[in-house]
Amino acid sequence: MTFRPERRVLDRLYSLADTQLGYFSTSQAEELGVDRRYLSHHVRSGNLERISRGVYRLLNYPSHPFEDVMATVLWVGDGAAASHDTALAIYGLADAMPPVIHITVPRRFRGSRPGVLIHRAPLPAGDITVRDGIPVTTPLRTILDVVSDPSMAAAAAEEAIERGLLRVSQLRRVVEQRPDLAEIFDRTLSP
Repeated sequence: MTFRPERRVLDRLYSLADTQLGYFSTSQAEELGVDRRYLSHHVRSGNLERISRGVYRLLNYPSHPFEDVMATVLWVGDGAAASHDTALAIYGLADAMPPVIHITVPRRFRGSRPGVLIHRAPLPAGDITVRDGIPVTTPLRTILDVVSDPSMAAAAAEEAIERGLLRVSQLRRVVEQRPDLAEIFDRTLSP
């Protein structure tokens, strides 16, 4: 049995998309040696679905509660991560139910979409992790991103510690560096 080159290309796309809830970007496909015409052909033939400009989804891939977040992260591009209330929802912290998708990107980004709030801020590698295939800010970074809502930040910190997503010592170090946060996390840090 011969293995056709086209099959290998599709296998590479499927392998990539499988790690990202069935989604991939045009630039990711190009890195695999797949050009835009090939993607267009597979959209027309029913193997792929074009979700938005530069974002595709494997047809019939199982759905996921946060697949819209994955598609948005891919739309924003390299270095982007779900953040703020959206990250809280992904972690299941503080009963967060954000009305918009929050994405942080460490570089200039001009795009806009209804239902998406873009935050531009530095995102060191240590502030990003992957949860359920989605690049997301770490629990600590997420909690710090939402301190403008003190009750939500405090509740998220307590839950994150209870569930082992965050250590008290991590939060204590942050409060030592930023005493202005002490009042928010006082109850969480009390013995």
